Amino acid sequence: MGGPVDADERSPLVSPEIVTILALVVIFAIATFLPINMGALAFVAAFVVGTLSVGLTTDEILAGFPSELVLTLIGVTYLFAIAQNNGTVDLLVRGAVRLVGGHVAAIPWIMFFVTAALTAIGALSPAAVAIIAPIALTFAARHGISPLLMGMMVIHGAQGGGFSPISVYGVTVNDIVEEAGLPDSSIQVFLGSLFFNLAIALVLFFVLGGRKLLGRKVAAAPLEHVEHSHGTLVRGHGAAPGPGVGGDDDEHIHPDVPQPVRLEQILTLIGLAVVAVLALVFDLDIGFVSITVAVVLALFSAQQHKGAVTQISWSTILLIAGVLTFVFVLQEAGTIEYVGEAVTGIGAPLLVALLLCYIGAVVSAFASSVAIIAVAIALAVPFLQAGDIGAVGVVVALSVSSTIVDVSPFSTNGALVLANAQDVDRDRFYKQILAYSGIVVTAGPLLAWLVFVVVPSWL
Repeated sequence: MGGPVDADERSPLVSPEIVTILALVVIFAIATFLPINMGALAFVAAFVVGTLSVGLTTDEILAGFPSELVLTLIGVTYLFAIAQNNGTVDLLVRGAVRLVGGHVAAIPWIMFFVTAALTAIGALSPAAVAIIAPIALTFAARHGISPLLMGMMVIHGAQGGGFSPISVYGVTVNDIVEEAGLPDSSIQVFLGSLFFNLAIALVLFFVLGGRKLLGRKVAAAPLEHVEHSHGTLVRGHGAAPGPGVGGDDDEHIHPDVPQPVRLEQILTLIGLAVVAVLALVFDLDIGFVSITVAVVLALFSAQQHKGAVTQISWSTILLIAGVLTFVFVLQEAGTIEYVGEAVTGIGAPLLVALLLCYIGAVVSAFASSVAIIAVAIALAVPFLQAGDIGAVGVVVALSVSSTIVDVSPFSTNGALVLANAQDVDRDRFYKQILAYSGIVVTAGPLLAWLVFVVVPSWL
């Protein structure tokens, strides 16, 4: 099987390692400023750079296509689309909201945990935020809750549940870790992200007026008509405006209005439980299991779910597949080892980990979080394999650092909160979100590094 060309065959001007690094920079720059999917750009780079500079054939490049991961993403997002279409997601939201029982202070926490649950069972973070943000911000306007508090609780909830072993982020990170031969960190990444975001939410709750909500009660009353954001605009991915998973349907939620539970919703809840058990307990492939359950559910209401396939987040699948294929080209070119040796040359593994956390956070504030995670972990692999620092802690820190910055108004989640805020000065609210995201980008990676990398190294 072919591979990178020998050193004496390379161009004396620019080595393949430098060419691939430059290509990576160009990919992120174009996807940040132009509405072009980063995955499509990565596929082009993999083909052009891989064949012309690295010396790979197209068959060798295709060997790096993450087929198992692509099947998993298709299956999970297809299943969630069906759950959204048949009202199961609305059922979960209504049930959670009824738990508030008139306690205003509980409303932000209900929104946090409902959004976390949605991403944990397979919803993309922007899709979950698109579903919950309109409801949450309507509650905020009605009951005098800070819209910044409510909006950030929704986003941090989405990120908190976003690394479950069956979620999009979780599957992506775990696949990369397994391919690199690093220790399994699936549970640590999930719990680390959950509790880190939970801690941030707790601080936000008291800083942004949550203390004033304690003890307050309101009489239960139906909410005004609430519409989901139609067409989840995915920024940073270079995706054209279009519906995210479950982000656009004709059913509108009235959380306080009781609705009968239908048979198909019960079947969907059972299906979600089956997926979790078969994937986590029996270690069956999550992609095949989720798509099988989705098809079985679709058979019960084929006409209702005929559009569910279009709700699969194809733009995100293209993004992840393209980036990981290009990462394969990086590996074949020796770029990962090249950068790893350069970074390791700093001589301080803890400092290297901190730099990678900040790189992931700053770039992710404008570009795709999942793409940044894939690249950051891949770059960290060489010095993690050296064993000078705990690999699990670094993976958790990189994962958290690259996603908590999705509060930025330039990211999809931040933009959704900004767009759905009610009875606010839009310009002032934008500046508040921007200021908060600045704090997160500045302090978040440092805190993640301290909690998950530094402290464990001292124990």
